[in-house]
Amino acid sequence: KIDNLRDAVAKLGEISENEKAGFISLVSRYLSGEAEQIEWSKIQTPTDEVVVPYDTLAPPPEDLDAMKALLDKLVVLKLNGGLGTTMGCTGPKSVIEVRNGFTFLDLIVIQIESLNKKYGCSVPLLLMNSFNTHDDTQKIVEKYSNSNIEIHTFNQSQYPRIVTEDFLPLPSKGQTGKDGWYPPGHGDVFPSLNNSGKLDTLLSQGKEYVFVANSDNLGAIVDIKILNHLITNQNEYCMEVTPKTLADVKGGTLISYEGRVQLLEIAQVPDEHVNEFKSIEKFKIFNTNNLWVNLKAIKRLVDAEALKMEIIPNPKEVDGVKVLQLETAAGAAIRFFEKAIGINVPRSRFLPVKATSDLLLVQSDLYTLVDGYVIRNPARVKPSNPSIELGPEFKKVANFLARFKSIPSIVELDSLKVSGDVSFGSGVVLKVNFIVIILLLLRLGTVYKWT
Repeated sequence: KIDNLRDAVAKLGEISENEKAGFISLVSRYLSGEAEQIEWSKIQTPTDEVVVPYDTLAPPPEDLDAMKALLDKLVVLKLNGGLGTTMGCTGPKSVIEVRNGFTFLDLIVIQIESLNKKYGCSVPLLLMNSFNTHDDTQKIVEKYSNSNIEIHTFNQSQYPRIVTEDFLPLPSKGQTGKDGWYPPGHGDVFPSLNNSGKLDTLLSQGKEYVFVANSDNLGAIVDIKILNHLITNQNEYCMEVTPKTLADVKGGTLISYEGRVQLLEIAQVPDEHVNEFKSIEKFKIFNTNNLWVNLKAIKRLVDAEALKMEIIPNPKEVDGVKVLQLETAAGAAIRFFEKAIGINVPRSRFLPVKATSDLLLVQSDLYTLVDGYVIRNPARVKPSNPSIELGPEFKKVANFLARFKSIPSIVELDSLKVSGDVSFGSGVVLKVNFIVIILLLLRLGTVYKWT
């Protein structure tokens, strides 16, 4: 299989030699079945030395020059490969308007601008695009040409989808469009950063750490306490984790395994232990995908081809043809770095916008916007956010916006469930538990509605 695949991939002119080599290496590992099986009895709960409580971190230096020196060692990298299609939008997800007319990308730029201005530092922004988002992003970043930050873009790898039937690349079967290809997950950030030449450039500028986060996580902002801790203790890798709620039971967690810290994903869990994994009593934390990584360590491990993260097989169907795409996750790299740790951070550092229900939260009076930062309203007494469930009529951003004359007040809301053809007027205040269901009954040609 691998010989035939290698021959076919060699003839594909759309991708680089580095991408071809990376793809063949990934497929070879998959076919060899080298994936380690987790021995459940060896799993241990990490100590506070391995997963450090955020409250125990030392405060950063108060001296302005010392703060500048710290921040000048940092690079911010946002994962920008995703499209906004699940929310009914075209183009990169990072250009969806989040609040006050600002997009995810606008807020990210404003945050780093504020940081650079406040401390006189030079923190650059890197955007890792996919082939799906590259062209649009290149045009969009031109609007920031007068900002005080350097913005660099690079593409993650482009791999061919594999036809399941004969294990050959889909593009070699005549599927020459984008559907023949896929971006192989955010675990690809490390080789792509190196292959793009950006890693060497950053190292030559004296940069030491990269803060990697999803572009749609509004809570993923630069934290000087975390950066100071990593530099002081020479930790090569840090994963931010936060306490699980019932909404997060499927999220990956950190474990101690054979003397090293490791990410445990639900796909690795034996069937008989899945309920135990989902328990928030035993596995109390989950991965936010906010990662801090030492740049020299990335260079060392990529050059040694040592980053062999767990492979995630992702079967798909394209125009009736069953295909396979193999992916990796950046969090799984933690076990290859020296002095790797987790930091148990406040929930405020995990505020992803994956659906319009999340958009309702961040557009409401539950949050305010200050210098690009989304700040939680102190009038909200409960530590957790309201649970919001919107029906399919609200799934697309355009439909969501059309159904709200103004965003309701939800500071005192516990939960909201909306089902059916519902619209909200202006000045609405939702409190405690609120359910709106519209049922339609067709009988003898008459439509009856109940609310």
